Amino acid sequence: MTDPDPATVRVDERGDSLADAERTLTTAYAGIDWSADTTDVPFSYRYAASGDAAMTLRSVQFSGRLAGEMPAGDDFVVQWITRGTGVLDVGQREIHLQPGQPQMWPGTAFEFAFEDYDQRLVQVNRSAVDVIAAERGVAVTRAKFDHAAQPDDTAMRQWRQTVHLISATTMDRAASPLLQAEMGRLAAVSLLELYPQATADLPAELLLPQHARIRHVAEYVHEHAHLPITSTDLATLANLSLRALQVSFQRVMGMSPNAYIRQVRLERIRTELLAAEPATTNVADVARYWGFAHPGRFSATYAAKYGEYPSDTLHRS
Repeated sequence: MTDPDPATVRVDERGDSLADAERTLTTAYAGIDWSADTTDVPFSYRYAASGDAAMTLRSVQFSGRLAGEMPAGDDFVVQWITRGTGVLDVGQREIHLQPGQPQMWPGTAFEFAFEDYDQRLVQVNRSAVDVIAAERGVAVTRAKFDHAAQPDDTAMRQWRQTVHLISATTMDRAASPLLQAEMGRLAAVSLLELYPQATADLPAELLLPQHARIRHVAEYVHEHAHLPITSTDLATLANLSLRALQVSFQRVMGMSPNAYIRQVRLERIRTELLAAEPATTNVADVARYWGFAHPGRFSATYAAKYGEYPSDTLHRS
């Protein structure tokens, strides 16, 4: 059932048709190459959603297998399963979901695989998070959210209490539009509390007005370090010639743009290795994800910067 008011989202679909389930969920999430299959239990599904453009609560009950790719989007999504199994970022930095444990979706496109599961999601639009972040004097970037971080017990407890309140209000058709809007704000606040933003360590000189272009480039590198970036891209971003960017970067940052990109990626690798599980983490895979294809060269570069090899970092994590 879909609410006739375009400003609201109210959907509740269920059935036992595998084709209908695949079509419904693929459409709801703009999925890429999704595929559904049965398991050894009778197939059934239910998909429900309630909210508005700023924030939506969703739930999925699926007795079967569902796999595919989620595209990158502007929304922030925190989800948790209450039954079954689920893996996010399949084939990359895999996250195996634990029942009751909230998990933010990666900020980039990712593959997933679920089986015989119940899932709950809170989906908050980027603009709603931007407004709350601006009130706190910070700018939101996906790179500053560590989606792989494990929230502490206090943050988890507050999140569950907030979701309970949001759910009760959002599902109440008699709730006023003003109260519904407040639930969107509350969801954005809770998101920022659950996953505090990591700050980029930028030199103090970049705060000077004359270095605004270089600061913009540096912030861009921090936000997009997981993507292919070239010095030419950065020069275009700063509206400078490649030579002018290289000279300015060397003067302000003490290194070339390419060296700065490598430094940021090394920092990301170190952070990831320090938080990783040694038994299930492969250093070469982590390095490859961040653009270091040659293991020997990477290890030497890492050791020169941090005084230890990446494998040593991993085994003391």
